[in-house]
Amino acid sequence: MLRLENPSLALRGQTLRIAFIVVVLISGISSHWARADTAIFAGGCFWCMEADFEKLPGVEKVVSGYTGGHVKNPTYSQVVSESTGHYEAIKVSFDPEQVSYQTLLSLFWHTVDPFDNRGQFCDKGPSYRSAIFYLNAAQEKAAKQSLTKLNQRFHDQAIATDIQPAQVFYPAESYHQEYYLKNPVRYKFYRWNCGRDQRLEQIWGTQANKP
Repeated sequence: MLRLENPSLALRGQTLRIAFIVVVLISGISSHWARADTAIFAGGCFWCMEADFEKLPGVEKVVSGYTGGHVKNPTYSQVVSESTGHYEAIKVSFDPEQVSYQTLLSLFWHTVDPFDNRGQFCDKGPSYRSAIFYLNAAQEKAAKQSLTKLNQRFHDQAIATDIQPAQVFYPAESYHQEYYLKNPVRYKFYRWNCGRDQRLEQIWGTQANKP
């Protein structure tokens, strides 16, 4: 005789299976984000910094924004007016199992002109200065060690890049996020005319824009 499955038991079993799958997925997502770490850098135009860092394997997300100032929730127009004290900066979320903070530091140095104390490339003003913002003692130590190596390499030139503790990071307006993807033609035109890559090649040679 054909045995019919109890509908209520079948439904209960299906519910348990779905619940188990959800728990597994949530656990995987939680453990993934638990591995994620954060770094904050300023290197002039955040469109360019975001584009350079998002290409690095192990980097999961880059957010353009503002940090280091004295005004809460600043706008782009306020920051570029040089009235808030903020830097244009990026916040980098990365998986330390895939890419180290030291590698991020190496990429940072090779994407900036560390000798410019007036800004970066064609963008001049305090908001365009280069800086490393450390979030803990390990990052502070690594950043200062990288600066020491840079001073040894360029012993006859003063390094203008600042190293300071991280402050509140405010994400920039949505139209600034992933600008290089949303507006590729305008982005490439700006980057070329700003002389960014030309100057980086003068300083770093084949290391320019590479970790």
